[in-house]
Amino acid sequence: MNDLKVGVMIDLDNTPYQVVWSDFMRTAQRKPVMRTKLRHLITRQVLEKTFKPGDKIDEADMRRNRAQFMYREGDNFNFMDNDSYEQFAFTKEQIGDIGNYVKEGEDVDVMSFNDKPVTISLQPKVSLRVVEAPPGVRGDSSGNVTKKVKLETGFEAAVPLFINEGDIVRINTETGDYVERVNS
Repeated sequence: MNDLKVGVMIDLDNTPYQVVWSDFMRTAQRKPVMRTKLRHLITRQVLEKTFKPGDKIDEADMRRNRAQFMYREGDNFNFMDNDSYEQFAFTKEQIGDIGNYVKEGEDVDVMSFNDKPVTISLQPKVSLRVVEAPPGVRGDSSGNVTKKVKLETGFEAAVPLFINEGDIVRINTETGDYVERVNS
């Protein structure tokens, strides 16, 4: 029970979950319990579960390897394993917001559960080219003034006024926020 820390992958009813929050709770009259929030690695849903001493908790049989994003076809994102050259696909619902930041030819980390790909992850920050940018209009600039630009993946991000079409910008993949302009 003490091993249930944030980030740990567990197998619950033959399904992979990742611990996203845990709290050890001990009261005077009751036995100690571990309250957790678990993210289902396939559906991305969050489950709240309480574990008692003696509960059997198995670590998930997860394997991490690299794969290359090949192309997007409708709502499907197609990948190829870098070692076995096997191809597999995820739907937009399965990978969530990560689809906004992955570009063709880029390598990603793939998590496999029982030799079946279940989720992907990217670096915390990615560099993307701006393909559409309206001109920056100066006006009331008493705060942090931004404009919306379209990136090469189709994602729209809020960036400072000085960013132009063709610039490469670094985007935080966890929040979708602009980080900095990259010198090209």
